[in-house]
Amino acid sequence: MTHAFSRRSFLAALAAGTAGPALAKAPLTSLHPVARGEDLRLRTLRTPDEIIAAARLDGRIGFAVADVSTGKLLEAHDPDIGMPPASVAKALTASYALETLGPGHHFVTRLVATGGIVDGAVQGDLVLVGGGDPTLDTDRLATLAQQLKDAGIREVRGRFAVWGGSLPFTPVIDDEQPDQVGYNPAVSGIALNYNRVHFEWRRQGSDYAISMDARSEAYRPEVVMARMVVVDRNGPLYTYRDAGQRDDWTVAKWALGKGGARWLPVRKPELYAGQVFQTFAGAQGIRLKAPVVLDAAPEDATEVAQLQSPPLRIILRDMLKWSTNLTAEMVGLAASRERLGEVASLKASAEEMNGWAKQALGLRSVAFEDHSGLGDDSRISAADMMRAMLAVRERLGLKPLLKSFPMRDDQRRIVADHPLAVHAKTGTLNFVSGLSGFVDLPDGTELAFAIFAANTAERDKLSREERERPPGASEWNGRAKRLQEALIERWGVLYAA
Repeated sequence: MTHAFSRRSFLAALAAGTAGPALAKAPLTSLHPVARGEDLRLRTLRTPDEIIAAARLDGRIGFAVADVSTGKLLEAHDPDIGMPPASVAKALTASYALETLGPGHHFVTRLVATGGIVDGAVQGDLVLVGGGDPTLDTDRLATLAQQLKDAGIREVRGRFAVWGGSLPFTPVIDDEQPDQVGYNPAVSGIALNYNRVHFEWRRQGSDYAISMDARSEAYRPEVVMARMVVVDRNGPLYTYRDAGQRDDWTVAKWALGKGGARWLPVRKPELYAGQVFQTFAGAQGIRLKAPVVLDAAPEDATEVAQLQSPPLRIILRDMLKWSTNLTAEMVGLAASRERLGEVASLKASAEEMNGWAKQALGLRSVAFEDHSGLGDDSRISAADMMRAMLAVRERLGLKPLLKSFPMRDDQRRIVADHPLAVHAKTGTLNFVSGLSGFVDLPDGTELAFAIFAANTAERDKLSREERERPPGASEWNGRAKRLQEALIERWGVLYAA
């Protein structure tokens, strides 16, 4: 059980006690008689071993915590064991992108014309050129279509094409995930709505009305590059087939109920963005042919319109808040391309980031296979992740971008006035949980920490289909979060100056 406590009791405990020990595993009881009330909280504080035992997680647990002002390691448990980071990896990816691209970097999506423009008519092709912007959405494509009209374009005599080759194409981030999960889309130099298509269904008699659209806040254009068919079968729940110019999906009828909706991953990002832009151009009176995908960037082209992304700092803040896998992969790839000139694959980009982390941050055992933490084979030790937090605290200003982590009481209710302020990146996969960031204590002491837990044996038993909602995973991850909170509360008492 997590011994969460109120702000009043926490501060009272600090007032009654003395400074916590500076070294890991220091004695928690005095060797001389202790006055009544002195160090009462320290006397009842659970040890790390007791906290770990109470969590009942079965797998491996590693953690490390240090004083930010001195960099001194305060307490650790298996700190050098390589652990799967899950989405905690995004904190390192954010640091990599900040240092390489800079916080003010913008990604640019462009419309270019080939063959010249005569009296508002593009003599050659109109090309939608992806610039690696992970924030591009349907509403902003509508804005781009308006810009095209405002530029005086009324006709395109050649093709309408899309190029996404600024980043290497990857059909999925992790090939061990279920086909249907929206957090595992294709990666390319162009992405719309995080490369997700909205699937909605509603019962009509004995059948279902189906829609597949690219909805955002203001618009819901339907797309034909993704098709869904309802099939009367026991299983599997979903199937996917690459149909060349289309993503073909089927879904088991028994699972649909009266109606519902979900986001499905897009495997053909260029066609997806192209079809949506074609719709908006048509609404502006500019008829475009069906989009084609270019293998090479257009040459001798004239820019006619462009969209800039928000600055990278804002993109990363939102990525760390919402933990968007596609954003992590695209900004990581963009950083590697900046360093290398060209990047061959997602894995090659992750290896470049690993090398940067070792050289720039002094990490020893980081081994990521992607930038989001979705892949099973990525590893980092708690000690290395803590070192990374210490290194980027001032160097890159990461802390303000991290999400506030709420502390909870024994009934799992958020304690709004909890005396510990935690800013950290969470990471969650089935039977994997991580947390890394900073803790501000009431007396001004600041700690940097990393906590990882993983039952890889249990995770390895799961089939691809089971990975969306496996039995027991939610309860396991809940216990892992209680472990994290219990350790943080321990440190809050033990290391207040």
